[in-house]
Amino acid sequence: METSLRYWGDSKSLRIHAKEKVPIDSKTHLQIQGELDTRVGAPSYVLAMIRRFYPDISASLGVGVQYDKNGKVRYAVRGKKSFPVTTNGLLAFNVKGRSDVDQEFKQWKSKGAAEFSWSILNFQKEQDVRVKVGLEVFDQAPYLQIRENNWTFNADVSGKWNVRYDL
Repeated sequence: METSLRYWGDSKSLRIHAKEKVPIDSKTHLQIQGELDTRVGAPSYVLAMIRRFYPDISASLGVGVQYDKNGKVRYAVRGKKSFPVTTNGLLAFNVKGRSDVDQEFKQWKSKGAAEFSWSILNFQKEQDVRVKVGLEVFDQAPYLQIRENNWTFNADVSGKWNVRYDL
């Protein structure tokens, strides 16, 4: 099980996130994840999703259902496609999107992004770094992600930021 501690600058609360991937076959797994908001002492969401990977075209697709803190059920679809820029794969251009809808199929929420991802192995001894620079296309908001081993920092131009520590 993958677990992490997450802090969002705008919510001022620490969240405990957990994710488990249950293999179905070599390219498909059931992903179950959830998050506990320590400020309110209740889950902020629980998600179950079937994810299929297409390694020959560097893509993935997921379909699932999410239960949020307001007691509402939402259906979700996610996809990602990676285009290697360098032959070693350390620099890539990624296109990703997600859309979810409420159970009455009335309230749609969509996100999409185009980003460059640069992985720097052994930036320092036993320290890997990944830098992502991208644009969230629906909000037209540029963003930045810096990941160092277990730490991840995300920020966008609107001033939103968060920090994650993988346990």
